[in-house]
Amino acid sequence: MDPESTLSALRDFSADRLGPELAARFVELARPGFALTEAESPGEVAGHSRFGGRAMLEPGTPWPTCDGFPLSLIAVLDTDALAPWLGDVLPAGTGLLNFFFLDAESEQCDPASYDLMSKYGHYEVEVSSVIAARSAHAVETSPPVRSSVFDPVPWAATPGFAFPDTWDPAWNGFDVGPDADDMARAMPGDYVENRLTEWSQRPGALDSEDIAFGWPRFPTGSSPMVPFGKDPTHYHHLLQLSSHDEWAIGGDGGWMHWAIPTDALRTGDFGQAVPTPDIW
Repeated sequence: MDPESTLSALRDFSADRLGPELAARFVELARPGFALTEAESPGEVAGHSRFGGRAMLEPGTPWPTCDGFPLSLIAVLDTDALAPWLGDVLPAGTGLLNFFFLDAESEQCDPASYDLMSKYGHYEVEVSSVIAARSAHAVETSPPVRSSVFDPVPWAATPGFAFPDTWDPAWNGFDVGPDADDMARAMPGDYVENRLTEWSQRPGALDSEDIAFGWPRFPTGSSPMVPFGKDPTHYHHLLQLSSHDEWAIGGDGGWMHWAIPTDALRTGDFGQAVPTPDIW
């Protein structure tokens, strides 16, 4: 289905369980996104979208560093291939998004990365970078010495709509209706979720731990850790990554996320993207 038809079906599905008024407010929270899974054939790959491999940068683009130490390419999203489902979420012609992070976890990582990660931590902008490249100009770029290179895993991208998890600040002030009790008003996300029976069968479900755009999921029950003093409701999710064979985050485990101020996303200013991981 196309985005409009999927949203219409999602409203009907939600209205059957929440009533039309609450369902309409709930579906307003929906954001278009993609479930990312390993492509089983070349024809399934969403353009150049993949975990790992080499960066796709325009010639002359500096490789991102942390205090002079090179970051590692973690993933590439081909937004030209994803654009028809995203609508006006990001500017036309954004092209390829390269996601970099300081690799201090994998077997490849350089020991010098430990001190840098101890200095900054996983949530600071110094250890992360998102660089856009126009598809017609981007070329596969070899990394500098001490940057990790992970085996590429091409992604298929299944479109759908994501919703904020129950602890996301997007629920703050959500109107659950006049008949809801005080507990429902205190925890509107839980209230709505508990009434949505057969939720996994909804139209446009995103069934994956790796997700592009949409909303982030935080298994630890937290919310996006944006820079101090910033409002997380003014940020848009870019990419969620679970652990992969060669790369993980956060010691015992975690899911990696990147987010960006919504205004910066609309203008294509990916230099304002920040890491917002969920670590346990």
